[in-house]
Amino acid sequence: MIRYKVTLCFIGTNYHGWQVQKNAVAIQQVLQDKLQILLGTRPGISGCSRTDTGVHANMYCFHMDLDSEKDENKLLYSMNALLPRDIAVKSVEKAGEGFHARYSVVTKEYIYKIWNGRVRNPFYEGLSIHIRQPLDMEKMKEASYYFLGKHDFSAFCSAGSDVLDTTREIKTLKITKEEDLVTITVEADGFLYNMVRIIVGTLLFVSEGKIKPGDIPDIIASKNRRKAGKTAPAKGLTLNHIHY
Repeated sequence: MIRYKVTLCFIGTNYHGWQVQKNAVAIQQVLQDKLQILLGTRPGISGCSRTDTGVHANMYCFHMDLDSEKDENKLLYSMNALLPRDIAVKSVEKAGEGFHARYSVVTKEYIYKIWNGRVRNPFYEGLSIHIRQPLDMEKMKEASYYFLGKHDFSAFCSAGSDVLDTTREIKTLKITKEEDLVTITVEADGFLYNMVRIIVGTLLFVSEGKIKPGDIPDIIASKNRRKAGKTAPAKGLTLNHIHY
């Protein structure tokens, strides 16, 4: 068997996340359907991460094991010819037997976009949320400092997760603003269920004055989901980069 690493990007608006669902269309299902047409068999594919319904990806990787060698460029162009316009394969390459799309990941980087203009911007409609009230960038940046490092992030994990180890290390948390577009960038060695969206929701509470920046350490220590902010909408979130 020959292992291939496939890198793609997608707009997640029309999909129920990555993983195959019984009664909904997922990215994994679409890819397997097209690969079955090309290969004559339905390969198992393993993704780098689960993504929620409506979440996007600028870089997403999966691996698959095929029983014969394939022309990488031909496979890339053939897949893109069959895939819908909101999914595109960026590269296909051979990977060593020890490579695993999920378990070989060192860090993942997510970005969350907020259009913070008085009037909504159609160009960012599906890739960001719109907040008219000016955000307090200084307070949000002050609060972001407390998330850095290794912590038990139970307070930033939605119910329904079966993960036993809730400790993660956030390497980077940056908040930038270019004109009216606010971008929150978070890089960590892993993420809990809805973790980034809850962090964003908590930072928005800080901006609104509902939570003080200095409250963040106590919220983390509490391990209580109710202490943190709301879960921000999925459409603003993009898996931006995977570091192997």
